[in-house]
Amino acid sequence: MSESRTIGGLARPRGRFPHVKVSGDLIFVSGTSSRRPDNSFDGVDVDELGTTNLDIRVQTRAVIENLRAILREVDADLGDITQITTFLVSMNDFGGYNEVYAEYFDQHGPARTTVAVHQLPHPHLLIEIQAIARARETRMKADT
Repeated sequence: MSESRTIGGLARPRGRFPHVKVSGDLIFVSGTSSRRPDNSFDGVDVDELGTTNLDIRVQTRAVIENLRAILREVDADLGDITQITTFLVSMNDFGGYNEVYAEYFDQHGPARTTVAVHQLPHPHLLIEIQAIARARETRMKADT
């Protein structure tokens, strides 16, 4: 049995797909960004001269917190993630991304792949992360 969910309180997906799909004991989180429910973005500031400044650290933190919120809606958490795929618009942001990533995960965390992409769905986005998690045993037992 599989279940798809769009999570209230988060930015709605820009397309016909869920935030998360649960299939058996596997949890698949769709690509997640720093977009807020009001369609603004964490990690984007415009100064008094109109210059837009993008912050990979702030965006990374927001993305991981959005992942956490999605996982909690299906009785999971960051510690249940087994694989992460990260998409960066520029590998010049790898250091800042890696720094924040290390605040959440250590060398025993999820398997991880990071790739550079030409662009993401909005020019203010520097990063998108998708994840695969495994349901906790307590949840799996409750479902049987």
